[in-house]
Amino acid sequence: MSKNRMFVALQLAAALATTSFIAIDTANAQVAAFSQPQALPGDVRVARTQDAVTIDWPSAQGERAQLVLSLDRSKPLISALSVAGKTVIGGVDPAGVVTVGTRDLKQGWTIFFDNPRTRPFESFPLTLTRSDISVRAEGGYTRVIVGGATAGPFSGSYQFTIYPGSRLVRAAMVMATQRPATAYTFDTGLSVASSAALPWRSIAFTDMADALVRQEGDASRKPAVSPKVRARMIVAEGTGGGSLGIVPPPHQYYYPLDYANNDNSTWYGSDYRNLSGRTGFGVRQTLEGDRRWVPWVNAPPGSQQDMGVFLLPDGGDAASVTKAALAYTRDDRFKALEGHHTFSSHYHVEHTEAYLNTARFQQSTGIPDGLEAPDFVKRFKAMNVEIVHLAELHLGREALDRAGDRLTLLKTMHTETARLSDDKLLLLPGEEPNVHLGGHWLSFFPKPVYWTLDRKEGQPFVEDDPVLGKVYHVGSQDDVLKLMEAEHGLMWTAHPRIKGSYGFPDSHKDTAFFKSDRFLGGAWKNMPVDYSQPRLGWRVLDTLDDMNNWAAKPSERKFAPGEVDVFQISAESELYAHMNINYLRLDGPLPRYADGWPTVLDALRGGRFFTTTGEVLIPEFTIDGAKSGEEAAFGRNTLVRANVEWTFPLAFAEIVSGDGTKVYRDRIDLAGSAPFGSRTIEKRIDLRGRKWARVEVWDVATNGAYTPPVFLKSK
Repeated sequence: MSKNRMFVALQLAAALATTSFIAIDTANAQVAAFSQPQALPGDVRVARTQDAVTIDWPSAQGERAQLVLSLDRSKPLISALSVAGKTVIGGVDPAGVVTVGTRDLKQGWTIFFDNPRTRPFESFPLTLTRSDISVRAEGGYTRVIVGGATAGPFSGSYQFTIYPGSRLVRAAMVMATQRPATAYTFDTGLSVASSAALPWRSIAFTDMADALVRQEGDASRKPAVSPKVRARMIVAEGTGGGSLGIVPPPHQYYYPLDYANNDNSTWYGSDYRNLSGRTGFGVRQTLEGDRRWVPWVNAPPGSQQDMGVFLLPDGGDAASVTKAALAYTRDDRFKALEGHHTFSSHYHVEHTEAYLNTARFQQSTGIPDGLEAPDFVKRFKAMNVEIVHLAELHLGREALDRAGDRLTLLKTMHTETARLSDDKLLLLPGEEPNVHLGGHWLSFFPKPVYWTLDRKEGQPFVEDDPVLGKVYHVGSQDDVLKLMEAEHGLMWTAHPRIKGSYGFPDSHKDTAFFKSDRFLGGAWKNMPVDYSQPRLGWRVLDTLDDMNNWAAKPSERKFAPGEVDVFQISAESELYAHMNINYLRLDGPLPRYADGWPTVLDALRGGRFFTTTGEVLIPEFTIDGAKSGEEAAFGRNTLVRANVEWTFPLAFAEIVSGDGTKVYRDRIDLAGSAPFGSRTIEKRIDLRGRKWARVEVWDVATNGAYTPPVFLKSK
């Protein structure tokens, strides 16, 4: 296609697969303007004048927004971003910094135990030549592609994506590198030349005291700083009213860490990192993380890394746009769903060890001062996390011995989880014992159970203690399985195929304990991170599919509930970004701690749940009427049905199935969904020869939800 022409595709028709394309060569000012605005799906209108391209779209009921991009390279790219006729910000350029390091590929790209920050790395500013601008209709959304983006070894384009029915604009550096073994981070935002007049009257954010802080006028020109903030966002309040929030994808943006620290994830001011001579604001990724294992982000050679955040214009002030942004994460809270209770697993808060050591230091016989109402309990309740399965005693031998003997540790854990549970929170004992089976694994029982990990020769498997009752002693894989069968417990692989479970559960898929119905499967988390992927946590989703292809009989079927796997939680922790949640199908009130919680384990073992980052919900899912964990007679014309709720606009759904050897994916394009909606997805599909099938749904921020499988009816 000649650069000296503009092309408008014919047939801007109804099919979601249709792609309309308008190309504009910014080097040729003499190219004629459009005589009429060009119409794209969703009532998006693209207009071209001699100096600018304007994208106009319906942003809410009875409201339209506009993004105006300058074709004059001597001027800032974003001439104006407006909503309801009010220009919120204008005269700004995209800003970006990509920090490039080197991955340790000893275990390939599926890695957590790596520290590129300890090896040479370099940061590069975004350079955008604006070689061309093209506008594409992709499904029901519109993508504006600005050519000529580079940052060190990365090159590609800068892209804006418009979602009809939403004020959101995704702004992304979409670039690739051929550099081998690359791990990276990126910071992004908007900026102006430091000598230019400021296009905002203040920069604002919510601090750790939940107060709105404003840096007005020239205060925002000072040398750049990175404050701790709530809600992961920063705001510019416009000179003529209105405000603009920069909002990262709430879960995708953050690479995995052991601690959910609040790592100063925003910036504002002058000369931030490599942005010399520029004043701006935006979001950032920490290079140091929690100073433990800090893996950064994967960039396999040639992969298109979509380094994106959202611009959210608003007609009100910083408080108004912050409220609007938090609506997309339901105020960082998990919605209550009828017939479900929220369940979260794998927390190393080490309350047991802290309780015993603090009591000793204070010479206290009661609850130690400061531990009456721990921060983690408050955080769970504030987020509507109703059932929490801990992973206590995940410490070195010296630390555990200092706190107390194993039975004292267990008794304290049971006593404290009982004390801290009530009608809003069921706090449950659990461990990541990591002995005998291979890899890392979690234990979960339907009531308090006492057991030791190092059965001696001649020691009985179970003894009766006059105070504690039954005490089990395990010293082998067979002992662990016997314990789980005796106490109706569950075990599963923590972080399968990564961290301390590298090579697992694959390495023990033929063992008796793995084939047992007491082995649940593996747990899901977004780890590692790769922005070329359209979904989170593909590592575990692939493991889930493989495990069910391995299953030879119903008792061997496996599931993959979400896990969080973080250490100590404080009032400042950026917990929501690192979280996911499981919605268990449980009717009625929360189980009472004193009565035990077998219904929780039964729901997990029965596949009666779905897992989500929180924004996408699948409250109902059936295949020919069978719910997840149940059986159906798969045939030529099988009906897959899912009720879906969402906040961010949707991207796609997939029906995933397996035949015992292969995995199949049937994609359903959901582009064109306005935000904050609900619908029923139905599709008839040929499932002959399949052993299982499940559903995933993902949105434009790479938030998502997935169901456990429905299985082929047993003979």
